Amino acid sequence: MHPLRSAALCSLVLLVAACGGTTTPATASEPITVVASTNVYGDIARQVGGDRVDVTSIISDPGQDPHSYEASTRNQLTLSKAKVVIENGGGYDDFVDTMLKAGGNTSARVINAVTVSGKTAPAGGELNEHIWYDLPSVAKIADQISTALATADPANAATFTANADAFKNKLKPLEDRTAALAAEVGGTAVAITEPVPLYLLDAAGLENLTPEEFSEAIEEGDDVSPAVLAETTALFTGKKVEALVYNEQTSGPQTEQLKKAATDNDVAVVPVTETLPEGKDYVGWMTSTIDALQAALVP
Repeated sequence: MHPLRSAALCSLVLLVAACGGTTTPATASEPITVVASTNVYGDIARQVGGDRVDVTSIISDPGQDPHSYEASTRNQLTLSKAKVVIENGGGYDDFVDTMLKAGGNTSARVINAVTVSGKTAPAGGELNEHIWYDLPSVAKIADQISTALATADPANAATFTANADAFKNKLKPLEDRTAALAAEVGGTAVAITEPVPLYLLDAAGLENLTPEEFSEAIEEGDDVSPAVLAETTALFTGKKVEALVYNEQTSGPQTEQLKKAATDNDVAVVPVTETLPEGKDYVGWMTSTIDALQAALVP
């Protein structure tokens, strides 16, 4: 688990605590102020809320490593005014709770994706906090967003419910495609650079052979030991895996070395990201990811 870093939080508490205060219900004329920790949840909020929401996504740069993000006073001010807040939880974006508290916003409806998902850490292991790659959990999150928006704007509750249902209907074909992929290539071995896409890979029935020491080190921003790097590289030189699922947003010398080993040995590379690529919504993003998996693994 790699929390988003916010090294300046101590100073932020002093600088902008005065911006906080209690929030008031939305009026019929003003949109509901929604703040999401990343543009993944921001996009889902827009699809559920339509023109009744004003959404700010704190992390939205597709070229930025979310793990290196540092919160700002501007984020603090935005959160202090939010009526609905969507965070990932699980240690991924702890800065959200810290800044909400520092800004004095105690009335915002906070949706924690990990809590909504019901996911827990396996026995003796760590929680995979990348909930947005789990399609059933995303459907639950859409429902929770609908409920939160309806609380802020009861007059439009039926619209929010209908929008959430429409969004979930778009997820269903993706779940069906993932199940079909599992039926066709289930049991196929793959490698990853870090755990970001594992929920989707599990749903597709794929077996991750990456040494845990490798993916954990990359996620934590640590160096991989030469022995572990050699063990992981051998997955490609020995043709033990059919694809490398590669997080483009947290690349570095050791992940690039792994990518080179894959391409040198004719192993498909499937790129994934942690936030929405520019020009895509959530459904389009997941569709592209499933397309890439299918192209890499289906003969």
